[in-house]
Amino acid sequence: MGHTLSKLNARNININSQEPQMSYTVHFENAPLNVNRTERATEMRHVSKSGTTGTSEGRQGSQQDARRPSLYSTIDVVPQLDFYAKTIVGQQRRCRPSLEVLRKSFDDGDTASNAEGLGNGSLPGIPDVEGSVEGAKNAKPPVRFGWVTGVMIRCMLNIWGVVLFLRLPTITSSVGIILTWVIILMSVVITSVTALSVCAIATNGRVKSGGTYFMISRTLGPEVGGPIGMVFSFANAIACSLNTVGFAETVQKLLKEHDAIIVDDMNDVRIIGLITVTVLLLISMAGMEWESKSQIIFFLVLMVTFANYLVGTFLPPTPEKQARGIFGYHREIFMENLLPEKGDGDFFNQFAIFFPSAIGILAGANISGDLKALTMVSGVEPIIIAGIFAASLSSALGFLVSAPKVFQCLCRDNIYPYIGFFAKGYGKNDEPYRGYILVYFIALAFILIGDLDLVAPVISNFFLCSYALINFSCFHASTTNSPGWRPSFRYYNRWVALFGAVVSVVVMFMLTWEAALITFCILLFLFGYVIYKKPEVNWGSSVQASTYNMALSYSVSLSAVEDHVKNYRPQCLVLTGPPVVRPALVDFVGSFTKNISLMICADILMEDKTALTQRSTDNIVKWLNLRKVRSFYTVLNGDSLREGTKTLMQSTGLGKLKPNLLVMGFKTNWRGCSPYSMEDYVNTIHDTFDANYGICILRMLDGLDMTNDMFCADNAAFKQDKSPEQQSNNDSTGDNSDLGNCQPDHHIPSCEISTVFQTKQGKKTIDVYWISDDGGLTLLIPYLLTRRKRWRHSKVRVFLVGQQQTIEEDRKEMVILLQRFRLDVDDVIVITDSEHQPMAKNLERFEKSIAPFRLKSGEHGNDIVQPESPWRVSDEVLESLRMKSERKVHLNEIICRNSRQAALVIVSMPVPQSDCPSSLYMAWLDALTCGLHCPVVLIRGNQQNVLTFDCQ
Repeated sequence: MGHTLSKLNARNININSQEPQMSYTVHFENAPLNVNRTERATEMRHVSKSGTTGTSEGRQGSQQDARRPSLYSTIDVVPQLDFYAKTIVGQQRRCRPSLEVLRKSFDDGDTASNAEGLGNGSLPGIPDVEGSVEGAKNAKPPVRFGWVTGVMIRCMLNIWGVVLFLRLPTITSSVGIILTWVIILMSVVITSVTALSVCAIATNGRVKSGGTYFMISRTLGPEVGGPIGMVFSFANAIACSLNTVGFAETVQKLLKEHDAIIVDDMNDVRIIGLITVTVLLLISMAGMEWESKSQIIFFLVLMVTFANYLVGTFLPPTPEKQARGIFGYHREIFMENLLPEKGDGDFFNQFAIFFPSAIGILAGANISGDLKALTMVSGVEPIIIAGIFAASLSSALGFLVSAPKVFQCLCRDNIYPYIGFFAKGYGKNDEPYRGYILVYFIALAFILIGDLDLVAPVISNFFLCSYALINFSCFHASTTNSPGWRPSFRYYNRWVALFGAVVSVVVMFMLTWEAALITFCILLFLFGYVIYKKPEVNWGSSVQASTYNMALSYSVSLSAVEDHVKNYRPQCLVLTGPPVVRPALVDFVGSFTKNISLMICADILMEDKTALTQRSTDNIVKWLNLRKVRSFYTVLNGDSLREGTKTLMQSTGLGKLKPNLLVMGFKTNWRGCSPYSMEDYVNTIHDTFDANYGICILRMLDGLDMTNDMFCADNAAFKQDKSPEQQSNNDSTGDNSDLGNCQPDHHIPSCEISTVFQTKQGKKTIDVYWISDDGGLTLLIPYLLTRRKRWRHSKVRVFLVGQQQTIEEDRKEMVILLQRFRLDVDDVIVITDSEHQPMAKNLERFEKSIAPFRLKSGEHGNDIVQPESPWRVSDEVLESLRMKSERKVHLNEIICRNSRQAALVIVSMPVPQSDCPSSLYMAWLDALTCGLHCPVVLIRGNQQNVLTFDCQ
């Protein structure tokens, strides 16, 4: 019944449960739709056909279940496994309908078509996958191995290497039986702890091809995973050559005993090794099935070898064996060999010899010296030799197969350049044939060297480093308490994992400290490269979770710290709109906030509030990162600039990480825009002061908005980085406003724009006109700018208003104040002619700018016009504020006269009064900042100190 109802996507369903015919009425979009029992039966047939009812056995049932609707609506579907699986490149998968599809309204025809659509197994928002299902049925599945052939046999073959055959007797005779057991126990502890960590990581999500590299990279991120993947692949390749050389030297010794020498000892090893590794390459390229069958044969030979050895230990020793020191099981001999003889053996050296067998490395060069005494303990000597062959060849084959697999996964992640060629796979098993060839030549190169004693410790350290990082990955992921860390394997402990990581590092230096240093140097180099390049991958690593924990912890602890003027930082809310179209505004704020304070770029959407997608947001964040601007980016829907800004000031921030300074561009089109838009702009300034924020307005000669013309050839603040042909390809839309809002449909420009705030300023001046005391923010911003490399050599000049009679006293007082503030100022200049009348032409220009907003002569006595048009300026208001207007026009003349060659001009911004019309206030701001080729910044603090010369 529930499925039938959901077929109609009903909003209001009234069911008469006492009606024998089971008839009911569905109200959809205020249109009733009568459904009788016959229609219900028809729908149930559709549902049954689509797999909702009846049996759902096999793959076909699973495919049908994916299209089974939920109880709520026709197009909504029940949870399915495939909905939560990541999409594989080149493969289509089923997906749930989008939220946009679910929220759409459908008429009766759409509803009916949707209901019938279930019959053919399709749903809106869900791709039809029947074709892909049929293709999957016809294609042969890749070869998969169970835990016996895929795990147990491979691990045993790696552990049962030639070290177990050829080095264990030497170790026992050197350090004694008890210390040998200690060595074995320590090796088992390290490998067992690592095995627990591997189980935890492997059961926290599906582990794909790549083994150790995949687990570490997906847990600790690409910065750590990339280096370990590179060295782990290389170590596997060289380990293949080590095992091959071990086999070749054994064969060479046997040939020498029978007087069958090819060339000489060294070249015979090379020739045999070349032939051997070539045969192993052919086996591996034949496919995983052949490689697996070969490993099973080697495993069986090893099992027979062990049985043969155990039987041989119970056979009575012959005189020849006794001459070699082999007496079988003897109590007195056992007690004498419990401890080493005084001065004989070295525990750490012998541990270094044995431990590689615990990690499956070092089948060993120079192994032929112990070959004869082992064969004498066995029941049948050829079987021991066959076991040595099986141990070395199985390990070599295993490394030859594993190295390309790991390297293929690394190449596909695109962390390092120029290795993508080896990412291609072939066949149903995605075989890395190109990787096989690469590993073959690497192994061949080291086989031809012949002497691998110096390389072997480095390889051992590579594998030990992998052990350490696996354990640390488990520990780190457990410590972050991330909700995504949910391993189904519960028998692990994070402190045990940390112990395994520490012990692995200690053992690295115990083996060979020089090799350990080389290993760490290589890893640090690769790590630094990934940090520098910052690959565009996101695997949800525990490092990200740890970063979140740290940020949350510090943010909470910061909330308990009281504010102090010594710790004041300008935390900026920047109305950039899309930052890509106002790069100068972004660069200006980033110049004094980078690495010291908060910066948030805000985009207020006022028209199409749904056009900005997550992808465009991500692109803007990438643009900020590429520009090396440390800033957040936030988008807000608002009906106006004032509404959006007010909401941002009230809601943006976290605890003490909250903006205290609003930064926006000057509204260059204030004369030609709608009066309501201008009023909205000035009211935003009023709201800023009401919110106890400081304010900063940046004006540049040709504006800040690069939407219409991304490359302004006439603007000295912008420089072209591309050719004219490249410039013509840029897409840009919008108006010429410098406000923090624009059309939401914006694109990332194909080429960068270099602004004045990104170029070195040399010894140009930063002129600060500290006209009004605002708490010191007008002085703090230029000081922070001069701490940057590009502005370091700029000279700061401070201008203040004074009288001719007290010019020296005024200057001296300001110098003392600046010295107490510990601000390095090049010069202090007192303005003594601030009361003079402005030039007639400049005053005329000011009056022309305000003329369109003047009340007409017939409107003077109308009391209704003024409230409806607060931007209108009456003659009475203009006359009462004439002196203030003339002072601002004259101040601009002073600025233009003294700061014509300045790199940046900073002026104290006048505070807007409630009785001042918005148009007149905009005319003041325009008069203060016009006529300058360099950027001009209007700054006004909230009248609270941001500078102090006290130490407490």
